[in-house]
Amino acid sequence: MQGRIVAVCISKEKGTQKQNVGSALIRADHGIEGDAHAGLWHRQVSLLADESIETMRSKGLALTFGDFGENIVTQGINVRELVIGSIVKLGDSVVGVVSQVGKVCHDRCAIYYKTGDCIMPREGIFLKIITGGTVSIGDPIEIVHEVPAHG
Repeated sequence: MQGRIVAVCISKEKGTQKQNVGSALIRADHGIEGDAHAGLWHRQVSLLADESIETMRSKGLALTFGDFGENIVTQGINVRELVIGSIVKLGDSVVGVVSQVGKVCHDRCAIYYKTGDCIMPREGIFLKIITGGTVSIGDPIEIVHEVPAHG
């Protein structure tokens, strides 16, 4: 299954909306250069489907890419159905493994107050980066290995 990248977003602080920067360097075992969530841990890059954002827009919200704190906005692949261990390729060279599906929001951050709801905890996924490189808007994104969902 293949889709494309429609936004590449970063922020300097956690818990805030991200800004679409169009392209970024992603480092192995680190994440997106200049993003607050990059580092030596399992949630290095977050993905959210444009289709999920569009569902929120259909409720009358004026949203831009990055408003839910997502790094990469995808189109044409169902990231919500990916499970831990699935492998995703971004652009020509970046490879990441799904390390977490959704997240727990302990308190209401700036994202919640702007949108009234944060869909990242339910519909976002997180990657640990295996191979780095540069990604840009329009680059392909593909599921290289999909781990079957149990149940």
